[in-house]
Amino acid sequence: MKLEDLVYQIRKKKSFLCVGLDTDLNKIPKQFLQLEDPIFEFNKAIIEATQKFCVAYKPNIAFYEAYGLKGWLSLEKTINYLNENYPEQFTIADAKRGDIGNTSTRYAKAFFEELEFDSITIAPYMGKDSVEPFLEFKDKHTILLALTSNAGSVDFQTKSFEHQELYKEVLSVSKTYDNAERLMYVVGATKAEFLKQIREIVPNSFLLVPGVGAQGGSLEEVCKYGMTDNVGLLVNSSRGIIYASSGTDFAQAAADKAKELQEQMATFLN
Repeated sequence: MKLEDLVYQIRKKKSFLCVGLDTDLNKIPKQFLQLEDPIFEFNKAIIEATQKFCVAYKPNIAFYEAYGLKGWLSLEKTINYLNENYPEQFTIADAKRGDIGNTSTRYAKAFFEELEFDSITIAPYMGKDSVEPFLEFKDKHTILLALTSNAGSVDFQTKSFEHQELYKEVLSVSKTYDNAERLMYVVGATKAEFLKQIREIVPNSFLLVPGVGAQGGSLEEVCKYGMTDNVGLLVNSSRGIIYASSGTDFAQAAADKAKELQEQMATFLN
């Protein structure tokens, strides 16, 4: 998907909401467990309930890998369902890959060509030659982990590295990579106070922002410091939406929560 198409959808729906499909068999309504593919059927129901209010979906690949081949088949069916029925939705493989060049190329082919995701999350620790293979794919986007929302992020990401913190070095150096215009960055909503400084380094790049809702991040703060003239934000909510209810009303509860966030986002866009 081209970036201008994503921005068009954001403006059209008045939403920059991304729904995280972190589907756990221990948490989904029990009626799905009787079906042949409970993960896909649950995902399908969530997508149908929320697609009017969001512009992106982000399956966390670990929740599919955990179930072996069956999980991979559920993931494939989910992305195919999105691409066939809602091609306007921006899709993110939350895989956090990153390895030496030839391996990264294979990861890129797997998620961009075989599964046909629009984007993938990448760990930047191994540097340039582990990231650039992903950037070779036209109209695909590579989302680098910059400053994450988990508690352990302070172990490395905010530590000083020569003249600046490590996360700032990641942002600065990545701008020199080939096809860097295809980069996006993960910045946790629980780190909203850092967004002003981040925007000084990457003023126009899209940021994928997890941590609003269940992890306590503030949408208002994220918008105040992170929004650009081109919006520049995808705010993710996973558990807060897909597990809004564990009862038979799960789909309506998910829709209500997604709509609530969309309406909040509309006020900031206006």
